[in-house]
Amino acid sequence: KLDILSYMERIPVCVHYELDGKQTDEFPFPSDLDDAKPVIEYLDGWKEDISGVRRWEDLPPAAQRYVLFVEQAVGCPITYVSVGPERDSIILRGRGKV
Repeated sequence: KLDILSYMERIPVCVHYELDGKQTDEFPFPSDLDDAKPVIEYLDGWKEDISGVRRWEDLPPAAQRYVLFVEQAVGCPITYVSVGPERDSIILRGRGKV
């Protein structure tokens, strides 16, 4: 669903939470949510339509950086990137169109 971020100049990403004066990378237990403060980092947006893109290397550099940032943050490779609502609006990272 990368395409839904295309209108944004800057994309907010919650990178941690502060709870009781301490930083945590864990999502706070529901009873602690009211006291948890999200720590936000902003990534550059790309402000262009990417719905027709089918190859990773054709994505705007800011969109690539966003995907790589999320991938590193969650510690899991992102293999498929959705760029639009159509069934074929998917990029298989590093291999072109699915």
